[in-house]
Amino acid sequence: MKVLMISKAMIGGAYHNKLEELSMLGVELHLVAPASWGNHKLEVNKADMYDIHPLEIFLTGKNHFHFYRGLAEIINDVKPDIMHIDEEHYSFVTFQAMRLAKKINAKALFFTWQNIYKRYPFPFSFIEQYNFNSADVALAGNEEARDVLRRKGFKKEIAVIPQLGVDPDIFKKANGRGFGDKISFKDGRFIIGYIGRLVEEKGILKLIEAVSEAPVNSMLLILGSGPLKKEISAAAEKYGIGGRVEIIDRVASGEIPSYLNRLDCLVLPSLTTPGWKEQFGRVLIEAMACEVPVIGSSSGEIPRVINDAGLIFREGDIGELKKKINELMNNAALRSMLGQRGRERVLRNYTQKKIALETFNVYKNLIGN
Repeated sequence: MKVLMISKAMIGGAYHNKLEELSMLGVELHLVAPASWGNHKLEVNKADMYDIHPLEIFLTGKNHFHFYRGLAEIINDVKPDIMHIDEEHYSFVTFQAMRLAKKINAKALFFTWQNIYKRYPFPFSFIEQYNFNSADVALAGNEEARDVLRRKGFKKEIAVIPQLGVDPDIFKKANGRGFGDKISFKDGRFIIGYIGRLVEEKGILKLIEAVSEAPVNSMLLILGSGPLKKEISAAAEKYGIGGRVEIIDRVASGEIPSYLNRLDCLVLPSLTTPGWKEQFGRVLIEAMACEVPVIGSSSGEIPRVINDAGLIFREGDIGELKKKINELMNNAALRSMLGQRGRERVLRNYTQKKIALETFNVYKNLIGN
């Protein structure tokens, strides 16, 4: 079985374990990934178990607008049985790859996180319909995304499989410090973590306010970059906790486990907007794999990801978020129990091996094997 996967998500080296797992299942795998995406460079350029084809991107950093230079040549050379297009159904790059797949009679699938029903203007409406007609199967990262596809009229098979899992041998509880030593907080402080984009819909300003009302030995570590950075710093100063908040905006994917292991809890305080709600919350399963207790808002997929392995608060409710933080700060036994329960949940549902096996079964059904 020869599969060509096109994925900008695979620019991160920590995610390539999924590709290794697919290769071990018997897939002859080829990866097309951006040589660079925005300011980030492809972290893995050579692999033993699969082939990597870094390509230049037109409109790099532009989600749904970008496309690849030289993709046709790679496809004609590889001649895959299956084209796994790890992009949304309304994206230019999906349209580009789907057309090339049809030219060589390869089976094709796309992946979607989109869990809000939206009607797109031309040319996105045309692209979406072409991709619906051309795809042989769809992968949805969550149940709501599957429901959106059905509502839009996609009648073919839809498999609900998260885009990526975690490698439990990398994301695990560890006593070593490593990259986490870059944190300036002193030992003995209760460290609350947030990892992700610094944008308003992620609810970080709500988290700042909640931490300002938490005990003074609590600290907030933020890993991420985005347009809200200055506003976050200003809010921390406004609430008098500037010295209790640290932002690190450049962290390679391979460094994340070390930082996670410095946290006492991780919070994902996402807020639903008219155009977006949390689609999964990958950082939740990374923290859970490291036995870090998690607190998540009720936005989108978060409650289903956490289930009974963490604490949930009503999105936007600062008082309830503060209560959940205090609950963890004051109860070491609860932190330990939720940490263990989170690890067990990840091992059952969200490892790269589990995700790869479910994806492999979709491949097998596609080619009738």
